[in-house]
Amino acid sequence: MCQQEILRLRVSVGFAPNFPYQVSYLVVSEPNHTPFGLATRRASRRLLSMEYRRLGSTGMYVSEIAYGNWITHGNQIESDAAIKCVKAALEVGITTFDTADVYAGTKAETVLGRALKGVKRESYELFTKVYWPTGTGKNDRGLSRKHIIESCNASLKRLQTDHIDLYQMHRFDYETPIEESLSAFDDLIRAGKVHYIGFSEWNAPQIKSALAVQDARGYNRFVSSQPQYSALWRVIESEVVPLSQKEGIGQIVWSPMAQGVLTGKYLPGKKAPAGSRATNKGSGANMIKGWMREEVLEAVQKLKPIADGLGLTMGQLSIAWVLQNPNVSAAIMGATKPKQVKENVKASGVKLDADVMKAIDVALGNLPERDPKKNESPNPRA
Repeated sequence: MCQQEILRLRVSVGFAPNFPYQVSYLVVSEPNHTPFGLATRRASRRLLSMEYRRLGSTGMYVSEIAYGNWITHGNQIESDAAIKCVKAALEVGITTFDTADVYAGTKAETVLGRALKGVKRESYELFTKVYWPTGTGKNDRGLSRKHIIESCNASLKRLQTDHIDLYQMHRFDYETPIEESLSAFDDLIRAGKVHYIGFSEWNAPQIKSALAVQDARGYNRFVSSQPQYSALWRVIESEVVPLSQKEGIGQIVWSPMAQGVLTGKYLPGKKAPAGSRATNKGSGANMIKGWMREEVLEAVQKLKPIADGLGLTMGQLSIAWVLQNPNVSAAIMGATKPKQVKENVKASGVKLDADVMKAIDVALGNLPERDPKKNESPNPRA
């Protein structure tokens, strides 16, 4: 009699996307002998509902795959299409939505607010950020008390809400005393306009200095970090992640697919597909060009048999990869079509064994960027 593998799966019950109850099922599968011994497990786990993780050491849970609208809402795709993507995200269990005041010149927040209108406010977590210029004025940027308070109030109006679940400092501001910025953030929490606070793309010394001020003055502490992180961009691993784990800070990572390069759609020796991010200057072409080298594209294609053996797309594999890091609370994905949302969320709950992680490392070789000094903010500020 052959040995069987028993997997406990959770699936959502109910007709509404925010229905809170779940029921467990036992799924019995025959042992598999596919590459890495995981394909059958992966196929089964696709029946799972979205899984959720605590944000750092807080009591708030976030969907481990978050929906972000950096280069889509109000920019790459029209408002109606963006709203359809948000609705698709809600339908598949995504409860965490990330944006920023600067995205699409503030239009992204407006579109997201419209898309979430009518959805029970307590059923989702809304994140936004402040720092980058939102106007031409000398104070329409940075982390001064003036700009933080004014930007928060403007974001609340655009998002059509009375509070922000997580408010983040979008970069480190070298021109504002850190005490001033942290005091303003703490006041927003005390005023009930913000529930939690975090930062994006700070390095370890900057994080340490802020935490020291917060502890000394009794301010609410940072609970999140939002860095770029993928199998190709690992600059947070040596310093930011260990410090964050120690201090109860969770990572909400962006670009887990390396601006789409890790999906495998960019082929070595071939032109970038028409309409893709690499061909659209308004959707991150300048950022992705660093990965459009032949050696990178060739290495990425070596990931395809690994993904195939697991029953995953290359995009799902790349998202699952970042979720293996225990300090990651959520991976942010963007989408221009609802079907992309539905495909990418299948990375939720996927567990990659050590041999799979090693095979990915071997395929990418020394191409991933690991230098912690690459994690930097503009000086002088933008």
